[in-house]
Amino acid sequence: MKEVVLTPEGYEKLKEEIESLSTDKRREVAERIRVAREFGDITENAEYDHAKNEQAMLEHRIMQLEERLLAARVIDKKEISKDVVSVGSKVRLRDIAAKETVEYHIVGSAEANPLQQKLSNESPVGRAILGKKKGETVEVTTPRGKALKYKIMEIRAA
Repeated sequence: MKEVVLTPEGYEKLKEEIESLSTDKRREVAERIRVAREFGDITENAEYDHAKNEQAMLEHRIMQLEERLLAARVIDKKEISKDVVSVGSKVRLRDIAAKETVEYHIVGSAEANPLQQKLSNESPVGRAILGKKKGETVEVTTPRGKALKYKIMEIRAA
């Protein structure tokens, strides 16, 4: 399995999600199955079928998360350089064409969430800025083929 790079925060969130799904959510689904069985004949019971499908999806999700946890490499704060962009860095970039500044937290792909400014190290922008220093300009080709230029304004450990 491919190594999963996580920040300490991402590792803890993953453990919490597994715990929540393994306890609370499992109980909830088991209760729905129990209630559906009480309706009688399970061969034509839509509630029972739905609950059993949900149980299968839940178990699959738990298994996926546990595999991710086993393959995880947690980035130590000491590994995060303030000189070059790496996983765990907070980076302020200046979009040269739009004349706008954006800030991203560079994380592993398992933690990426653009709405929270968490950018994957495997995304086009993430790949382009990894290993670069403050003051450098990078050109990124978006999946749609548009070329963007960013200047790295600031790098700090998250």
